[in-house]
Amino acid sequence: MKAAFLSAPGRMTCGHAPDPELSGPGDVLLELQAVGICGSDLHYFRTGRIGSQVLQAPWIMGHECTAVVREVGSAVRDLAPGDRVAVDPLIACGRCDQCRAGRKHTCREQRFLGCPGQQQGCLCERLVMPAECCFKVPEQLSVGAAVMVEPFAIALHALSMLGSAGAEGQRIGVLGAGPIGLCMLAALRWAKSAEVLVTDRLEYRAAMAERLGASSVHVSGDSGAELLARNPAGLDAVFDCTGEQAALDQAAALLAPGGTLVMVGIPETARVSFDPNAWRRKELTIKNVRRQNECTDRAVELLGSGDIQLDEVITHSFPLADTQSAFELVASYRDGVGKALIVL
Repeated sequence: MKAAFLSAPGRMTCGHAPDPELSGPGDVLLELQAVGICGSDLHYFRTGRIGSQVLQAPWIMGHECTAVVREVGSAVRDLAPGDRVAVDPLIACGRCDQCRAGRKHTCREQRFLGCPGQQQGCLCERLVMPAECCFKVPEQLSVGAAVMVEPFAIALHALSMLGSAGAEGQRIGVLGAGPIGLCMLAALRWAKSAEVLVTDRLEYRAAMAERLGASSVHVSGDSGAELLARNPAGLDAVFDCTGEQAALDQAAALLAPGGTLVMVGIPETARVSFDPNAWRRKELTIKNVRRQNECTDRAVELLGSGDIQLDEVITHSFPLADTQSAFELVASYRDGVGKALIVL
């Protein structure tokens, strides 16, 4: 089958990979329809690594995808050939202390699609996944929206980090209006936040956030102090969807005393820093987000119902043969790119 490999930082190569086959009774053979390019894919594309996960050989990238079921294992009951599915890219062991505690997203033996050394990704024609990772999507859901299930599920998990109080009636900041930031905006609007302030360093992305319902948008040349002057009481929570040091510093200025920073974006650098005096004096809380944490089915439900609309986030599509051009476009933020898809 055809596949796209990250062969070195900055270099995507199209080639062939072995055709996958069912290996267990709970497996499903999928024929890929479309794959989204995620910010974490760009970290590998730019630097060849995320933390301890380092590219050491050509690797099939991609983890945001939708597909059609072609074959199912003998133990699979809820899926059949012809079903359209969204895919949770995390394969958990189901045995470790984290899985037994209901925390599959921090499974100690997890394999994640497209993560070097763990699981080859979905930028290929066919893929085998456990049936429990495949979620049927309704007929009316577009291919693009089905790809957006994965990042939107992350946004729903991030939203849950606010605890039982939730986001209803709260003043919230979203730093970064890339695809994950726009998913976060959609989740917060669905949760009835009183106000959602969105920042981005690119004017076209700020404009997209405004169209998608942000209460106010700001090009992030504004400092945290300048934004705070417009929101003098501060914000109840901030979701950083950039992973950049400047955004973390901005969050400290924007948050009200007792506020919460939820870190959704993955830093590209090995370390970031916090001013302990600023965070201590306000008694701020920092929470980290990893994966979807069992939110994929809820994401399918909300997108399938039409309550959440994310099709506008998708701006470009490319054939598999043009994967290099697609990654270069997204990495350079050219041509008003939001979410770019590889269509198979």
